[in-house]
Amino acid sequence: MAVTDETDAEPAPAGADPTGDPLLRTRFALPRRPATFLRRPRLVRHLDQALHTPLTLVNGSAGAGKTLLVADWAAGLREPVAWLTADTADQAPGVFWAYLLEALRAAGIPVAAEVGCPAEAGRVDPRTLTRLAADLERRDHTTVVVLDELDRVTSPEIARQLQFVLHHAGHGLRLLLVTRTEPLLPLHRYRASGEMTEIRDAELAFTTDEAGALLSHHGLQLPTGAVQALVERTQGWAAGLRLWALAAQRDTDPGTYAKQFETNHSTVADFLLAEVLDRQTPGTQDLLLRISVLDRFCPDLVNALTRRTDAEPVLASLHRENAFVHYLGHSWYSLHPLFAEILRAHLRERRPGLEPELRGRAARWLRESGALRDALVQGAAADDWEFTVRAVVDDLALGRLFTGLRSEDLSALFTRMSPEVTGPAADLVRAARDLGRCDLAHGLTHLRHAGEDLAQGSGEPAPAQLGFALLDTLAARLTGSPARAERAAEQARLLRQRIPARLLDAHPELTALLLTHLGSARLWAGRFDDARTALSAVAGQPDGAVMALPRWEALGHLALIDYLNGWPGRAEHKALAAAGQAERYSLPQRSGAGLGPLVLAAVHIERDELDEAQALLDDEAVTRPAVEDPVVRAGRAVVRGRLLLARGDTRAALAAAVEPVTADVGSPWAQEQSALLASAAHLAQGQPDLAREDVERVAHHRTACAVEAARVRLAAGRTDEALGLLDGLPEDARCGPAVTVRATLVRAQAAHQAGDHAAAGRLVARALLDGRRERLRRPFLEAGPWLGPLLCTGRPRELAGGWLVRGPGRYRVAGRATPVPAPELVVEDLSARERDVLHRLADMLSTEEIAADLHVSVNTVKTHLKSVYRKLGVSRRAEAVRRARDEGLL
Repeated sequence: MAVTDETDAEPAPAGADPTGDPLLRTRFALPRRPATFLRRPRLVRHLDQALHTPLTLVNGSAGAGKTLLVADWAAGLREPVAWLTADTADQAPGVFWAYLLEALRAAGIPVAAEVGCPAEAGRVDPRTLTRLAADLERRDHTTVVVLDELDRVTSPEIARQLQFVLHHAGHGLRLLLVTRTEPLLPLHRYRASGEMTEIRDAELAFTTDEAGALLSHHGLQLPTGAVQALVERTQGWAAGLRLWALAAQRDTDPGTYAKQFETNHSTVADFLLAEVLDRQTPGTQDLLLRISVLDRFCPDLVNALTRRTDAEPVLASLHRENAFVHYLGHSWYSLHPLFAEILRAHLRERRPGLEPELRGRAARWLRESGALRDALVQGAAADDWEFTVRAVVDDLALGRLFTGLRSEDLSALFTRMSPEVTGPAADLVRAARDLGRCDLAHGLTHLRHAGEDLAQGSGEPAPAQLGFALLDTLAARLTGSPARAERAAEQARLLRQRIPARLLDAHPELTALLLTHLGSARLWAGRFDDARTALSAVAGQPDGAVMALPRWEALGHLALIDYLNGWPGRAEHKALAAAGQAERYSLPQRSGAGLGPLVLAAVHIERDELDEAQALLDDEAVTRPAVEDPVVRAGRAVVRGRLLLARGDTRAALAAAVEPVTADVGSPWAQEQSALLASAAHLAQGQPDLAREDVERVAHHRTACAVEAARVRLAAGRTDEALGLLDGLPEDARCGPAVTVRATLVRAQAAHQAGDHAAAGRLVARALLDGRRERLRRPFLEAGPWLGPLLCTGRPRELAGGWLVRGPGRYRVAGRATPVPAPELVVEDLSARERDVLHRLADMLSTEEIAADLHVSVNTVKTHLKSVYRKLGVSRRAEAVRRARDEGLL
């Protein structure tokens, strides 16, 4: 009889392990795949790499689908696969290797007789392992061995022996380990040398498409949205999806069942409790139940909740065991959401009333640790509203209800707050939520209550008073009360001196929001320089999520100031910067589109790009909030009126000019813009007397008003008065080209009417030079038919070519066409966005593909296409591309 070690011990009888127990043949069989099993090609392709690396690790949590995945892959191989399902009894090396050698033989893989078989349960003769490795190494084909459920084998000696055989078998052995935990092999060496294939939990998770296919295998057809929600809830966990599908098959409405599925009374709960929770020690079970109330946790927080000191090694062990504890990095962990849900239900059954206590304890620890948002979540979940509202106000976090990546989620926390919760902090939070949602009436009511409580209280801390000052400034902005805003801002300035600098530094958004509201109120008051000072301080702050909203608003307001001062190029630059800010941080819909699109539309109108302006106004109308500050409302009325006037609808433009804007006090610039719009509309109607009535009351306000008044006087034949108005303008007026070009054209028209055509030509040339830089076409289109002949000769013709005129024909005067022997004013230049659309048109992209590529709506692309067709004088896509190539645009 053969012997296998130096002690001459006899080997175990055939079909038995070294203890004499029979070998269980079921442990050598590939697990049977159920009829509803779904083969996932992406994972099969990844497993195919196992044939090219010595070691493959399939590591995932219980029910992740590891075993069935590998079994299905192994069944599809041409060569035989030795399969061994490990058992807890395999801790003895002799027993383990007896089973492994028998697994090879059961798969039809011959084992050399010289290898022998272990004779003792507790040890293996090293010669047995050496001969096995040598036998595998010298074969001309590869042997594939799968060790399933290897996490049950915890013997370091067996791990060392596996490593020895794997290393010395070379290309003759491909070892696949299926396990819930990290094996004791030196994985880092195989990983560093590229000799290991790995499939882990994240890759094992089902995608939405895979989950939909799995449900179809179970005879269930759910909408994509419902499948996606199920995948999010289970995080693609295979067992969770399969168990849910089996339960849903018994329900008459699977779609409704998906929404009402209760994990605490389901087969999913039974599975997780049996496979994960019940396997832990009583102390670890208690720890898991307590931390189930947390979204994420670190050892110190867990120790605080459990009143123990060993959380760090326990959490690390749970993570290694794939016990549904995920490592997030930097010592922070989280539970699988489904497992956490089941544990919370179990906690409520085992320890009723403990959950609020745990959440309250966690909230205070998190706040002291600087994790304020997590603290607020726990405080709200515990219904500890006194703590939660005080934390928001006292930690200067009131601004976070308006701005930041989680501002909407943070605001939503207080939806459940009972009306019985009273006090200034509660009213400040309610006021902030209402004002942030554009509920002005309720917001002002809560703010008034907070102010009354603060006035009566003697020891209310400075943060609460500063929070009130912030909201009071916002209220002043929304109601159009600049004086109130100034008082609130001054109060805030004094209060800041009583608050620790570290707290102020931690919340830069509070000061930024306050300055933005103050700047808007100053802009409403017509104090452009003071408004610019406040708004520039915000726009110049470092970028970041919490600063996104105030910087976006500040840039939009600064753009409007530039536009009103006649600087369309500068206005466009700031408005585009604001748009980039909104896109980068996905500002919430409740913020509306803001001033940026309105300013961009106004710039397009000045350039006579009317379709682009209309598209911006249409998009802006979709996201318009119910309540806006008067600056935005007045700005919209002006831009809409200007567009109507440019399209020749003078009656609608006049209606827009008198559109009321509700505010506590009127705005000088809003009144001026209304007067300028009405005057221009009446002039277009040929009614200079009515135009004079419109503009006369503001003629001496700003340079733009004086220029319009001069244009009206000139139209009425009062040339000297018109020139007198222009001559009286201050020399240091900081007006942009949109104003100076119009002023120069008034002088040119006066010279033309006086018969001084040389002077008129020089002045028109100067206006063209200034207007060309900004592509300002509207001032020339509004000038009247006298301008046409001047554009045909000399320097004006040279300066107008390529952007303002092209060829002889009909000269377009604002609102009508007049036959004159002069070039036709056309819009030849395509805007940057139109060029983007045109280039994609040439690449044969569909309208929907262009919209997706440019991140705009399909309707916006259609509007740009119409504009491109009009400018190129074509009506079809192919014609547009051909004409663009002829013109050198492509």
